[in-house]
Amino acid sequence: MNTRRVITFGALTCTLLGALLLGNGAYIYAKAQLAQTLLQHAWARTLAGEHNVKPWPWADTWPVARLRSTTHDVDFIVLAGDSGRVLAFGPGHHFGSALPTQAGHSLISAHRDTHFRFLKDVALNEELELQNTHGEWHRYRVVETRVLDAHDVEFAQLTQQSALTLITCYPFDALLPGGPLRFVLTALEV
Repeated sequence: MNTRRVITFGALTCTLLGALLLGNGAYIYAKAQLAQTLLQHAWARTLAGEHNVKPWPWADTWPVARLRSTTHDVDFIVLAGDSGRVLAFGPGHHFGSALPTQAGHSLISAHRDTHFRFLKDVALNEELELQNTHGEWHRYRVVETRVLDAHDVEFAQLTQQSALTLITCYPFDALLPGGPLRFVLTALEV
């Protein structure tokens, strides 16, 4: 009788732990999708002329651009800042770089397992589209992709042309978060 209870208890414990792990894994994807819905509303208000529209009352970020790839069927709102809190909800614009679609070098980063997962399939000469807060769309052609050590990533390049760099952790299918490598995609305005 005791053996049966131990086996039953063990099976229930394993089932519960499995459900918790599965739920935890699904949570990050659900949070990212819900955030994009709230961000779409904030983006609509931004396009209507409001400034620094917070997508939810306690947010410490706001929409600054919209990034789209019709080839890969992705459409994301880009947020101000690239801290871990911001990247949990969407791609983030690095404050030290040019504003998206303006002259200069604009840097946008996101997580490899959510918003920037599509980057692993992007090829040279593909086009990406970026919409600014005035509703204007700008097209960018991918000119380079590379993998760099995280400590070697520098973006002090000065350019009069509008350049867009997308960056995420690498490899795309790694089991552990972070890591020492970064996937860097550079595109120039068409």
